[in-house]
This record gives sequence, structure tokens and C-alpha cells, in this order.
Amino acid sequence: MQTISSGALEPEFDTAHFRNALAQFATGVTVITTRLENGTFVGLTASSFNSVSLSPPLVLWSLSNEASTLPVFTDNSHYVINVLSARQAHLAEQFARRGANRFDGVAYTLSRTGLPVLDGVSAWFECHNRSRYPEGDHVIFVGEVEQCAFNPQPGLIFHGGRLMESGGR
Repeated sequence: MQTISSGALEPEFDTAHFRNALAQFATGVTVITTRLENGTFVGLTASSFNSVSLSPPLVLWSLSNEASTLPVFTDNSHYVINVLSARQAHLAEQFARRGANRFDGVAYTLSRTGLPVLDGVSAWFECHNRSRYPEGDHVIFVGEVEQCAFNPQPGLIFHGGRLMESGGR
């Protein structure tokens, strides 16, 4: 009989293999938005979004330690998680680009705290930046949802390294 270790065993795979295995899990695609003190909007594409709790209403997402926007999201009190609709692959790509003004040509309205809520999204969640947990090469953000809305429609998903409409279209 084998003894179960109290700690994690050394992985028997490399990061490429791990990434390929993770790609088999379909995830929704979001754009997380916030604002700098000088009024400049900041946004990024993230597929690491999940619910945590209904009471209190909590959600989570994660951001790489290498992301240039990490200090912005770590220090800001609020952000909006925009769940992209199937027709918004262009926004996922635009907010994933480096160096460009990611809000160029993007339609949005302002939340009650003055943060951009992207037009046409399937859902959005305005969150208080409740807690952050450094884990591995990412920081996990837990947001307490203060306001949300939804528009039932097919969502944009990421599966097998590709963006696609939910339902496989």
C-alpha cells in the first residue's frame, strides 16, 4: 500500500503539456475594466473568471504577476468584469493587445463608480476589490459584487486555444 504524501509531488509534465491539458476546459471570456486616478481607463482580457459565493456575492479572477496592469488592479478599490457575448471576439482580441489604446472605438457606459461597462456584453459585475491572494505565477482577485446585470445571449468561450461562440459555432 502506498502512503499519500502530505505535500505536493513533483509534476511529471512540462508547462506546455499542462497548458494543453488546461485548453480542454472551455471557459468564458471577460474583459476586466477599471480606472486610474487620472481618469484613464484600463482593461484586459481574462478567461480566469468564476463564481465563489452567493451570500455574500463573490466572484474571482486571476492576473499574471508579469502583467503591467497588476499594480493598478491590486491598488484600485473597484473593477468591472464584463462577460463577452459571442459576437465580441474582436473585443477579446483588442483588450489582449499590448501597447495600444484598448478602449479605442469601444462603446461603453459608466457604472455608478465611474468604471466602463462595455456595451453588448452578456453580463457584467461591478466589484469591490475585496481580497487578493498571490499563488504561483498569478494573483487571485476576489471581488464582492455590488451591482450586476445580464442580457441572455450566447457567450464567447475559449477552448483549445481558440475563441468561439458557446454551443460550438
